[in-house]
Amino acid sequence: MNLFGITAYAEEAAATTAQQPTVLSSVLGFAPLIIIVVLFYFMLIRPQRKRDKETKAMLNAMKVGDKVVTIGGICGKIVKIKDNYVFIETGNIGTQTEKSVLKMERDAVKSVEQKQSN
Repeated sequence: MNLFGITAYAEEAAATTAQQPTVLSSVLGFAPLIIIVVLFYFMLIRPQRKRDKETKAMLNAMKVGDKVVTIGGICGKIVKIKDNYVFIETGNIGTQTEKSVLKMERDAVKSVEQKQSN
């Protein structure tokens, strides 16, 4: 009986050692997850941060006289900038009767065409 107890214990010890994962297999198990996170960073997060940085620089560089297009598609010329607001003149530029001035937030501007220097 003693002999069976010793052999059973030895077999049990060998089975538990074979089932324990090694450090390498644990790291390899997480490798696909790590690769997905890195791909998301380089394909989604990093380009979006770059676009946000360029947009912020464009909005900070706006000045009176620049032609702008808003997110809603309104085209016009900046006549006044005050704090977080931009006053845009729309309508025919040649006639005084058809002009109107719109007050919009700075963030509503989609693109800026710099004023031409003569």
